[in-house]
Amino acid sequence: MSERYRKGVEILEALTGNPAGHLTSRVAELAPDFARMTIEFPFGDLYARDTLDLRTREVAAIAALAALGTAGPQLRVHVAAALHQGVSRAEIVELLMQTAIYAGFPAALNSLQHCHDLLCEAGCSACQAASLVAGQG
Repeated sequence: MSERYRKGVEILEALTGNPAGHLTSRVAELAPDFARMTIEFPFGDLYARDTLDLRTREVAAIAALAALGTAGPQLRVHVAAALHQGVSRAEIVELLMQTAIYAGFPAALNSLQHCHDLLCEAGCSACQAASLVAGQG
């Protein structure tokens, strides 16, 4: 196990509060080298740098993934990590709204939809009302 991998696992676990294997096990089943690279490069190399803190890195990741408009599962991982790092639900919603300016409304709305359950607090009256309007309540 390389030092890059060890550092990447350490950072990923600090970032998410979950074991790293929780996020990479399905990839490792099919492509173990790809799973290793997924830990080493983004987390062992880039996230390990000192210039930005983990909170700021997660805000950047959310903005980039939301702008793609097609990265729902990865976006969810980074929204959950941002929440774990202290980014508020309101800040994430505002960030997704900001995405609409540069990436378009479809990308921003799709991103909000992908993360709806992560961004609604249990018992939130606005989320309950939205669920009723959508016929989910």
